[in-house]
Amino acid sequence: MNIRPYAAGDETAISDIYNHYISHTTVTFEEQPLSPTQMRERIESYLSSYPWFVCIVDGVVVGYSYASQFHPRAAYRHTAELTVYLRQGFERRGLGRQLYAPLIHHLETQGCHAMLAAIALPNEGSVGLHEALGFAKVAHFSQVGHKFGHWIDVGYWQRLAR
Repeated sequence: MNIRPYAAGDETAISDIYNHYISHTTVTFEEQPLSPTQMRERIESYLSSYPWFVCIVDGVVVGYSYASQFHPRAAYRHTAELTVYLRQGFERRGLGRQLYAPLIHHLETQGCHAMLAAIALPNEGSVGLHEALGFAKVAHFSQVGHKFGHWIDVGYWQRLAR
């Protein structure tokens, strides 16, 4: 297993991982799958300000983590939203924790003070991961998303830099 920064070409595996969540879960509120080109454009737009990491197992990208802008107003510049996704079948192996480690370290060394994670609920795995990493629930929004004919709650978890 190897964790490294995103490299050109990873977008195919990343879009494959993400498209599973788009098509089969309420973890993301996106409803249309992304092509590798669309994913590459998205990644490149984030990389101008934030890191993106991938997890490689046996030569295959099996997960990724990244940070993005929480809000465009200047006073939020020390806050980032963190995200992690794993290929189906690679959950509960500690890979999410390992993907977050370099991301959190990078953000803290770059002056990020508050890290946020938005979690569509219920999602015991994601809640457990974030709480194990020192995130605490700070908000709960009821029925703010609608996908697959169901209303979905979203919680926000926060971790302050150490």
